[in-house]
Parts: sequence; structure tokens; C-alpha cells
Amino acid sequence: MATQLLIYRNVQPITRDKHGDLSLKVGKDFAFAREVNSVPLMAAEFPAAASDLPIVFTDADDGVLPVAVLGIERDANLMVDDDNRWRGEYVPAFFRRYPFVFASSSDGKTFTLCIDEEYEGFNREGRGEHLFDADGEQTQYLGRVLSFLQDYQAHFQRTRAFCRRLVEMDLLESVEAQVRLPEGGRRTLTGFKAINRNKLKELSAEQLQTLMGNDELELMHIHLQSMRNFNRLTRLARGGDAVDAQSKTDPTAEERSPDDAATPSESAAGTDQEANTSLH
Repeated sequence: MATQLLIYRNVQPITRDKHGDLSLKVGKDFAFAREVNSVPLMAAEFPAAASDLPIVFTDADDGVLPVAVLGIERDANLMVDDDNRWRGEYVPAFFRRYPFVFASSSDGKTFTLCIDEEYEGFNREGRGEHLFDADGEQTQYLGRVLSFLQDYQAHFQRTRAFCRRLVEMDLLESVEAQVRLPEGGRRTLTGFKAINRNKLKELSAEQLQTLMGNDELELMHIHLQSMRNFNRLTRLARGGDAVDAQSKTDPTAEERSPDDAATPSESAAGTDQEANTSLH
């Protein structure tokens, strides 16, 4: 995973002077996510995301964070079809908040609402939702965006705490997943971690009770079960089963907020050459 801003190109703070006449029109276009093969995921998203995607953990700047795996090629997102529509059942909150994002101060205590000015949905013709009204005050829409990002940030902090406990308990191990390529041969996905089942079973009764009490044990089992979806990514790479396309929506949509057991294995016997792909 390269950065928390991996899909953002020109991030600028939102101001009345610069964006007073700006509107946002969203649709089903996920072109901005076409070249992302994994995306950060909040712990609260595990139950919904696990219906579509493998959930794994990857190294971050100061620990580990969960990610949803989106493709088996380095710069290809199998969940975005040829018409740039999302073809899974769940759209990760990281993508739903786009083109908005928080920028934090150096001490991490102050957050500024920003936008990616290069997002194609922005316009000055009044199409879609206005960010400011005629008096220069933020609209209800922009207020809902701000609330969504505040909620996202809170879930991010809880997710980091969950991951710290995984590290402290020494439950994570580096793993690989082998998938069959559409043209033949195999690809080995590397650069991620998963919970070690044996170490999980060795936890004390007191530790398990704590994890059950804060629902983190359930998250661990959802993560392990979700890795069966590596097989689904393989089928998608071959042009196989996809669900109906989903709308990009926007952070204020009512559908879902951020909170809304198998190990990686070879999905088919491989032949020919073998290639490697690392999550980024």
C-alpha cells in the first residue's frame, strides 16, 4: 500500500473564496480506482466487505492496517469493469469518501477538509450538490460530508487500536496466495499478513474473553473466512461471475457508513511460468 492518498491527485483545502461556486455531481464512474489493487479498510467494514473481497493486513508507517484486496495484478482493480463501474456488492468507505479527505496537522490534532480538485464530478455549472450556498455558508450537503469524514477518522483510530492488539499478541504472519492467471500459469500475491490460526487457538481464556467482549474475535474470524475470496478474484480475472454494477454514490448517501475460515491457497493447480505481485 503506497499511501493513504493513493487515489488523490491534487488535494486542496476547501475554502469559500476558491470553491464558493463549486458543485459536485457523482455517478457510477470509478475510473479513479482502476489501478488500485488494494484499499485500506476499517474494521467496522469487515462484515460487509467480506461478501466480496479478501481482507488481509499490510505494513503501514507505524504498524499494520487491514486492506481489501481488489486485484491480482499490480495496477489492476478487478472490481472496476470496462465501463468503469463497480461490480461488487460493497464499495469500501475509502472510495465512497472520495473526492473528499482530511488533511491533519503535524501533531495530528487538527483536521482540515480537503478535496481532489481534479475529480471529474466537480463543476461550476450547478450540476449536483453545492458546497456553499448563495450567502457563502456551507450547505447541508457539505455538513454531511464533514460528518462522514469525522466518522471515518474515528473508525480509523479504532482500527489502529485493533491492529496494535494483533501485533502485541503476535497473531500475524506473512503469507502468500497463489492464483491461476487467465492466460495460464500462476501468480503469487505477496506483501501481506494474516492471522495465524494456531496462535489464535493458543490464546488464554482471559484473552479470548476480552476479544469476544469488544467484538474483535468476530473480526478475526471474518478476516480468515474472507480469504476464500481470492478464488473469486481469480474467477473475475477470467471474466467470470460479477454482480450488478454499484453506484459511486457520495459520502452522504444513506446506504452504508464505515460501520455498517480459510488460509490463502492455490485456487487451481498451476502450470507454465510463475509470477509475483505485491500489494501496494
